[in-house]
Amino acid sequence: MITIISATNRPNSNTRKVAEVVANVFQQKGIENVQLLSLEDLPADIFHPNMYKEQSPALSEIQDKYIVPATKFYFVIPEYNGSYSGVLKFFWDAISIRKYKESFGGGKKAALLGVSDGRAGNLRGIDHFAGGLNYLKIAVLPNLQPISSVSKCFDANGQMDADTLKAIDAQVSQFIAF
Repeated sequence: MITIISATNRPNSNTRKVAEVVANVFQQKGIENVQLLSLEDLPADIFHPNMYKEQSPALSEIQDKYIVPATKFYFVIPEYNGSYSGVLKFFWDAISIRKYKESFGGGKKAALLGVSDGRAGNLRGIDHFAGGLNYLKIAVLPNLQPISSVSKCFDANGQMDADTLKAIDAQVSQFIAF
């Protein structure tokens, strides 16, 4: 199973739009065992004083559905202050207290796609996050894909431009073979 993670909790974000495009590319390639987790849908009760001792039931459900059964993760990561979003770090830390080995171990793999309205496409942020995944022994696809000026990649009808779609398609193909 592949879990695509839209790594922001900002509603109606370009990150989620790109993640939805990625999901469609997988489906067009005949990969049906793909699910999308948007961090904007995280329950409000996951942040509490005892969060590193007991996990909220709602977060446990998310972990059991999207993280534990996944063999591959495809992260769409927006740029926040020159790195990745705090909610991604928070989420990844919050699920680490329960089913650690099932969530992170066992030869899991990841692909990283960065998005920003700037010119570097969050290359620094996806590089930062790749380091954390390597620490967890999650193999990262070497092709870290940045998308610059992401808001300009969509036309008035919400369709992605051909060049960006081609870059995503190439990374998805590499990830399927990875």
